[in-house]
Amino acid sequence: MYSKVLAYLLWLLSGFGILGFHRFYLGKPLSALLWMFTGGLAGIGSLYDLFTLGSQVDQANMKMAMFNAASNYAANNGGQNWRYVNDGSARVVGEKNDIDRTILKIARKNGGVVTPSEVVIEGDVSLEKARQHLEKMVVDGNAEMRVRKSGVVVFTFPEFMDNNPDFEDF
Repeated sequence: MYSKVLAYLLWLLSGFGILGFHRFYLGKPLSALLWMFTGGLAGIGSLYDLFTLGSQVDQANMKMAMFNAASNYAANNGGQNWRYVNDGSARVVGEKNDIDRTILKIARKNGGVVTPSEVVIEGDVSLEKARQHLEKMVVDGNAEMRVRKSGVVVFTFPEFMDNNPDFEDF
């Protein structure tokens, strides 16, 4: 978190804000360079900063807190499915729909047959999560669990399948 005391101290040490050290500190390198090369906008910008530096520090702290919260949330939720939405916020959007879409794309590509391993590779989810989601799709009536003659359990989506004699009934 940024300190108001340090920001004002840097403002003072940079020639009453003329060199823009306080702006570098607050993560505003472009305006800091502008202050440095124009003498704090001929002193007008430096005077402006004298009166608004406290709120600039608050704003920088709020921005940092929001970034940290978003980073922590992403780290705790697999770091995936973050989207910037029209209202300007960043949040998790449609995680379940992303898995559904991935599964259905695999099913269409593979003639209606999906394995949890394929979902892991294509959908960037854990094997357990892929298996649970596929099993839920079976319970909901959207897919069928079948066994290949080789003994491998697969999940099928009849709407994408041709008649395939490669399965055992159970």
